[in-house]
Amino acid sequence: MSRQILNRSIKVDGIDIFYREAGDRKHPSLLLLHGFPTSSVMFKNLMIALSDRFHLVAPDYPGFGFSAFPDKDLFEYSFGNISAYINKFTDVIGLKSFTIYLHDYGCPIGLRLCVNHPEKIERIIVQNGNTYDEGIGPQWDETIDYWQNPTPEKKEKVAAFLSEEGVKMQYTAGVPEALLSSISPELWRLDWELMKRPGNIDMQFELNCDFGNNISMFPVFQEFFRVHQPPALIIWGKYDVFFGVEEAYCYQKDLPRAQTYIIDGSHMVLETNFDEVLHLISTFLISK
Repeated sequence: MSRQILNRSIKVDGIDIFYREAGDRKHPSLLLLHGFPTSSVMFKNLMIALSDRFHLVAPDYPGFGFSAFPDKDLFEYSFGNISAYINKFTDVIGLKSFTIYLHDYGCPIGLRLCVNHPEKIERIIVQNGNTYDEGIGPQWDETIDYWQNPTPEKKEKVAAFLSEEGVKMQYTAGVPEALLSSISPELWRLDWELMKRPGNIDMQFELNCDFGNNISMFPVFQEFFRVHQPPALIIWGKYDVFFGVEEAYCYQKDLPRAQTYIIDGSHMVLETNFDEVLHLISTFLISK
């Protein structure tokens, strides 16, 4: 059985969407949705490891990774619109039903797809993805204050994460010294190289400001859980400084059979805890 990852590109409403694909389409499919500031590259190791038993697809969102970065006059950079494009992408490549992997930005993007097209969703895997207020801790106070009362001074402070050091911190913030050697430096360097394209930082800031609309969607996402009860695996790196670990068990309020694991990892547990995460996902996917 080949473990080769194929790197493809396809037009969705005229926009080139880059995606990685591995495994036989006869096997159960997984749609892997990346977070900020990265792209489908975050899933390469997982795709190789699972491709003997599963079919895996990982797209880059417009403006991210190797997908096209259309001008803001031609494309609306909002979580709702990106989600709509990812749904159209699944239609274009003929992906009819799948397990959906939700991480960071991929969580509100993917959950909108779940809400609008529940017939496509077989299972969900949440890896440090925010759907409850408990995950929005004091680390978000300055950002939320800017959304509600924007000033140039506040913007300068809030936008500091859109820098080379800020991108690196997405991988390293809060990570114990013993785990730092597990993080591949080429990942955040690739993220930064793509982010510093002309106009991309401005786009990223505007998209981040749209995150408030994700928070207002939390009750809708939770209703999807209650009504449809998809089998769910929740994996949370406890050193995540962006989304509070308090949120991890919140999923069980609406998904009482969810399997929840708090591990000694970071926001990017596919880097810091790959073997453990691979075992959890493999066991979950083959369970009845």
